[in-house]
Amino acid sequence: MTNTLRAGPPPITLRPLTAEDLPAAQRLTAAMRWPHRQEDWAFLLRTGEGLAAERDGRLVGTAMGWRFGAEFARIGMLLADPPRYDTALARLLMEAMMARLGRRGILLNGTPAGMPLYEALGFARTGIVRQYQGASFSIGLVPLPPGHRLRPVGQRDHALLAALDASASGLPRQALIAALLEGAKGVALDHAGEVAGFALMRRFGQGQVIGPVVAPGPEMAKALIGHWLGVQQGQFVRVDVPAESGLPAWLEALGLDDAGTVTGMALGRPPAPRGAPRGYALVSQTLG
Repeated sequence: MTNTLRAGPPPITLRPLTAEDLPAAQRLTAAMRWPHRQEDWAFLLRTGEGLAAERDGRLVGTAMGWRFGAEFARIGMLLADPPRYDTALARLLMEAMMARLGRRGILLNGTPAGMPLYEALGFARTGIVRQYQGASFSIGLVPLPPGHRLRPVGQRDHALLAALDASASGLPRQALIAALLEGAKGVALDHAGEVAGFALMRRFGQGQVIGPVVAPGPEMAKALIGHWLGVQQGQFVRVDVPAESGLPAWLEALGLDDAGTVTGMALGRPPAPRGAPRGYALVSQTLG
């Protein structure tokens, strides 16, 4: 697929994003002061699809999409000639990616710069995500209710973790969870021999990112997150949590820095989580 924006010379051409584009794509995120490494870009491309915007043979913009079954998808990594924000280019990329994803309901997390465009395209706000990060935090033992314990995730847990994630998110993300588990460490919340929740941690950006986190309630989510914070004492950690999760005040009290917010948005009917357990930390702002 090739589209051209003819608003004025030189023209912009859209084409599929490929692995050969990733060094230039990483430079775009660096211009925005986003932390993505080339390895992070490679993971996003391996699990999704992308569009590249070229001007005079130079990469000036990107948009990416991830399909979750026949009903839902996400859009992310919308970059439009950073560090500035080219509104016309952003709209071209968004409309092209939306067309690729068809009639699916589309989710995204929007930055302030992108909000006017997303709302003009019909997206509605669904919530706020808060980003916490840093290395100067202090974590003690977080108690668990009787009959609960934390244990390492094993190979036989993988299908169950995907099922718990699907219940918490309302999305069939089995392929994404499987891809995460190839490189992430995992801890499971065990209750009477059954897995009731989990938290993954993996390399991303400046250090480690904790997520997704799925748990029956906020106190058990704290225990899962607290486990990985204890492992990473003195090292950079990031975690992105829903503002209404009950975790922001706790994370701030631990000493993690509030690094800002993005706004959850949906075009069409958003997915419906099935109840407990629920999601307490995102895979990432891009992947939800």
